[in-house]
Amino acid sequence: MNSQYINPLLAATVNVLTTMAMVEVTIGKPCLKDGPDSLGDITSVIDLKGDNHHGSLAISFTKEAILNIAENMLGESFSEVDETIADVVGEITNMITGNAKQLYSETGLEFDLATPTTNIGKNIPVAHTVTGATLLIPFETKAGAFYIEVCFN
Repeated sequence: MNSQYINPLLAATVNVLTTMAMVEVTIGKPCLKDGPDSLGDITSVIDLKGDNHHGSLAISFTKEAILNIAENMLGESFSEVDETIADVVGEITNMITGNAKQLYSETGLEFDLATPTTNIGKNIPVAHTVTGATLLIPFETKAGAFYIEVCFN
């Protein structure tokens, strides 16, 4: 997969979580994803569609990671992954893809963004909007892991 598609998403993810949630993130080693199921406890998927490019991004958080991120963003404590947390994950997805869209446009790539869909639960199939190989990028925070999945055709 072309780094032209991946690097803006990585930069946007680090930027959003560092600035909006005051969470330090470490990027792990990317690999091809094996199987369709989500790796976290809550997952959001968004379509990235341009005239000549079409992609899909999923972000999947472990319970520990997203509860810490939500606490930092909203200033209140959470104990369960619920609809409030689903709203936070949807907003994080919007912020990351919005930030990445700006970075993409600087390189001449233009994408329209859809509304993300968010599912609560572990091992739920991730419904990417394009077919092909899916790149999995693990991230670590002090509280736990989360994962970005990217698929472009």
